[in-house]
Amino acid sequence: MSHYRRARVPGGIYFFTVVTHNRLPLFTSDANIQRLRTALRRTHQAHPFRIDAMVVLPDHLHALWTLPPDDADYPRRWKIMKALFTQSQPDLPGEYARRAGGAPVWQRRYWEHLIRDDNDFRRHQDYIHYNPVKHGLVAHPGAWPHSSFHRAVERGWYPPDWGASEPTTVVGMEFE
Repeated sequence: MSHYRRARVPGGIYFFTVVTHNRLPLFTSDANIQRLRTALRRTHQAHPFRIDAMVVLPDHLHALWTLPPDDADYPRRWKIMKALFTQSQPDLPGEYARRAGGAPVWQRRYWEHLIRDDNDFRRHQDYIHYNPVKHGLVAHPGAWPHSSFHRAVERGWYPPDWGASEPTTVVGMEFE
């Protein structure tokens, strides 16, 4: 078994990239988006955290989470969320159809980064919200329905037309 060095800071803010197995585009289905929301909600109920920003793309997601002050166990949360989502899956299409023991739904690992300061937080938040544009899915972040960008606009954190052209804070941020 591999042991990965991960930063674990109680109450920390973390950026994550989580990818489906073989980049299967599971999140093109509204039913799967709902299953993901349900898995996140159930995980949150059992092990609270705050979602500061999030975007769900066809084959991966990015998220910024703040953990409770006395808790640094984000791996448990991802393990639970992935398991709940996987258990909720009906038969998967084609080569991903369930076999004995089930076909993998998620990549085994994920990317995590401990946010260092306000500037680091803002850069990752911008990266999350601009990601659908970066991948050519929409012309501007407000056109992507599966993003916290809309909530951020309501709170006055972004103007509604933010990201209609590439924001400078995203340049050089290549996590995938």
